[in-house]
Amino acid sequence: MMARVSSALFLAVAALVLAVPSFAGDPDYLQDICVADLNSDLKVNGFPCKANATADDFFTAVLAKPGATNTTADSVVTGANVEKVPGLNTLGVSLSRIDYAPGGLNPPHTHPRATEVVFVLYGELDVGFITTANKLFAKTISQGDVFAFPRGLVHFQKNNGDKPAAVISAFNSQLPGTQSIAMTLFGASPEVPDDVLAKAFQIGTVEVDKIKAKFAPKK
Repeated sequence: MMARVSSALFLAVAALVLAVPSFAGDPDYLQDICVADLNSDLKVNGFPCKANATADDFFTAVLAKPGATNTTADSVVTGANVEKVPGLNTLGVSLSRIDYAPGGLNPPHTHPRATEVVFVLYGELDVGFITTANKLFAKTISQGDVFAFPRGLVHFQKNNGDKPAAVISAFNSQLPGTQSIAMTLFGASPEVPDDVLAKAFQIGTVEVDKIKAKFAPKK
């Protein structure tokens, strides 16, 4: 009897392990191509297919040149996802390029739908991610290096050098999504209540309002 139970338990665990990859990243596609119809009013999980696809639907040169880093964080992210490359629809992959001025930061953020792998084009970066146990995994990476950020975990990249830096990021999602921690909490619309943020960060509501003012949409 015990042997039958053990065998059944083993088979159940094995089935679960084999099933896990099917839940990672985007769903598998059921046809060769499904170029996104970005103008369709139909709402589905992803994008509906457009009728007439061309080679241009699978092409972009948007990552070829550095982006303008004259931002508040001294960095800029240029995406090559399904919204820029419609042919990526249902393929479960995308890229982006991140450029950093000296001192530039890609602020702490998460990608709820994808794991990210960065490849350093040039420069040097201090990077890291934080687990749900609040453990920081950090490393300094430079040209030619690769670093992975697990799906959904808060992570960042900082250029502490005196020269520009850039990476190419790969994602296992056609549209990984990005939630910047500071912007999400202090720039949400409608606003997150002041008392919630004050208690969470153990600061006063006056300080909360000052921080919110920095993330308020420009008029």
